[in-house]
Amino acid sequence: MIKSYLSKIFAAIVRKRIDRWAKNPIATQQKVFEQLIAQAKNTAFGRDHHFDEIKNYDDFAARVPIRDYEALRPYIERVVEGEPNVLWKGKPLYFAKTSGTTSGAKYIPITKASMPFHIQAARDAILCYIHETKKAAFVEGKMIFLQGSPILGEKNGIKTGRLSGIVAHYVPAYLQRNRMPSYKTNCIEDWETKVEAIVTETFSENMTLISGIPSWVLMYFERLYTRSGLKVGQLFPNFNLFIYGGVNYEPYRQKFEHLIGRKVDSIELYPASEGFFAYQDSQTEKGMLLQLNSGIFYEFIEADSFFTEQPKRIPLKEVQLGVNYALIISTNAGLWGYNIGDTVQFTSLAPYRIVVTGRIKHFISAFGEHVIAKEVEEAMQVALEATGARITEFTVAPQVNPTQGELPYHEWFVEFETMPKHMKTFARLIDEALQKQNMYYYDLIQGKVLQPLKITKVPTGGFAAYMKAQGKLGGQNKIQRLANDRSLVKQLKL
Repeated sequence: MIKSYLSKIFAAIVRKRIDRWAKNPIATQQKVFEQLIAQAKNTAFGRDHHFDEIKNYDDFAARVPIRDYEALRPYIERVVEGEPNVLWKGKPLYFAKTSGTTSGAKYIPITKASMPFHIQAARDAILCYIHETKKAAFVEGKMIFLQGSPILGEKNGIKTGRLSGIVAHYVPAYLQRNRMPSYKTNCIEDWETKVEAIVTETFSENMTLISGIPSWVLMYFERLYTRSGLKVGQLFPNFNLFIYGGVNYEPYRQKFEHLIGRKVDSIELYPASEGFFAYQDSQTEKGMLLQLNSGIFYEFIEADSFFTEQPKRIPLKEVQLGVNYALIISTNAGLWGYNIGDTVQFTSLAPYRIVVTGRIKHFISAFGEHVIAKEVEEAMQVALEATGARITEFTVAPQVNPTQGELPYHEWFVEFETMPKHMKTFARLIDEALQKQNMYYYDLIQGKVLQPLKITKVPTGGFAAYMKAQGKLGGQNKIQRLANDRSLVKQLKL
């Protein structure tokens, strides 16, 4: 039990360190800002945007436009080709390779300056949990991190791979002995084969911590249950901590607790190839602590005005509670005024805590309602809690041209684990919860522009089959929660 004892002492030290910058947020961000500008002054990007003339935030905002990956691509391509000192001094250590753009793969640089924070943030999240709860017994058992393959490729002398695969090379020595699966198993590319191998490896182990994207962890739990006939909590009696990121856990919570057979504590993380932005630092407070001391300078644009001609961008000190913001970052990996595509809301300003609300491009506004991911997930949660139904996955799309002269509606495509007793009641509960959250949707329903939503059942395994067909089964990939068209749902086999 020595590990557990020492981890509590370490946790107290780290928590104090976090509190120091969390209690001085604006000064912390200003320091990060000044360091970023100073260190990138002599890069190609710094010269092109006159970093030597930047004295304050207004100067920066005037010289550096908001860009997404496609707009920054000309600079990134120079980095990929091996040119040094383009976006950041020297060359990157890695490229985190991701899919998802119209013109092929994205290569996100990870530098010597940015890499440590990807590791530190995940560690600190666990230490905050230990400090707050005084629960540390899990460090004595086995831990599993469901992630992408650690096998790295190479691009002009720079190693490339998935972020989770890159991070796997930096797991501290004191965790390596406890960590699962084995390196060999982690290298399996095919997700279904990999999950089966992980089940075999972990079946008889003392698993205490399990981490991964909820939808893929569910697949692992289902395979464990199929093989053993036991709930995961019986198979792993000391499993008490689930760590996740990438998607909202709440729609999956009931299915998780059913498969585990009991409640377990959870920690939410907000990692991305572009940086580790936030983590849950408290089991009692809503939201995740924004990482202000990690080589990332944050800006925000109100989501409702994002697509206007000159949307107003603001620094941290001007944000307000409950407003939906597009998240803009400038980092020590050389991303400048970069729109990562996510939207967030602040749940606290002292300290600054956020929840992820969706994607700036992922919403339904076929009729002016501007429904976002957070709203559909919370509405689903209301219906699940009220009816005891459980779901595997869902997505939402508008039906603009229904047959037989019907009013248009939102169509919810749901893969159920346990069906509700009354589907009509289930749909009504979702619809009412959505109307409560979104006044535009409420007005459209009340004004008979839209009819209440309809639910379409997706067969068991339907979403997994769709992801497999897209080459996105497992790893960091996740189902798009909603869209303003029907391109995704057309590909579902119903």
